[in-house]
Amino acid sequence: MNDRVLLITGASGGFGAAVARAAAASGWRLALAARRADRLEALAAELGGPERALPIACDVTEWDQVEAMAAAARAHFGGIDAVFVNAGFGAARGFLAESPEQWRSMILTNVYGAAITIRATVDDLRARRGHVVLTGSVAGEVNLPGSVYSATKWAVSALSESARMELTSAGVRVTLIAPGAVATEFWDDPPAGMQMLTADDIAGAVMFALDQPEHVAVNHIVVRPRSQET
Repeated sequence: MNDRVLLITGASGGFGAAVARAAAASGWRLALAARRADRLEALAAELGGPERALPIACDVTEWDQVEAMAAAARAHFGGIDAVFVNAGFGAARGFLAESPEQWRSMILTNVYGAAITIRATVDDLRARRGHVVLTGSVAGEVNLPGSVYSATKWAVSALSESARMELTSAGVRVTLIAPGAVATEFWDDPPAGMQMLTADDIAGAVMFALDQPEHVAVNHIVVRPRSQET
């Protein structure tokens, strides 16, 4: 049991829940944050209850809730060693495909939410020479036609590098995980004929970065299905 503390946003499903399970198996204590409190409570109970996993209801677009999330993790476990900045969602491609309200919510969650999660935890990470892992996307590596979601993930890629440049001198490691097509709730219409990745595949990449020796910083991992071309 390593007893380090990992805070995960978007922990109620998909990548977040998969990373929570993998990290719990490696001995991490977990602060699990998301809007879906019922799912969080079930996951926290599965992963060991209050001594090992703390569920925290949080909307990452609201600064007071994000600040309270970090404070709850700090009060319960004594500090935060790593943060998986993962909360986010997507949108259909096309500039007429979604409502402006949906875009606004997505941009706030994917970009603003990521930025204020780092802000709320940065003092802990500096104090403990910690680690920030952000969920990007292949859509933040290549341009996609008519994709506002892609624009948000380009922003996350830039945020990751900006965080690395600021925090490296404090001993904080920063990693961007950029998945390709993964079989999660994200997809309403999965790509035909492709053997997609699983959430556990992405969890493996996250744990690979977290488990490196202290002097090693894995800054950027792109993970695609073998058959994905773009």
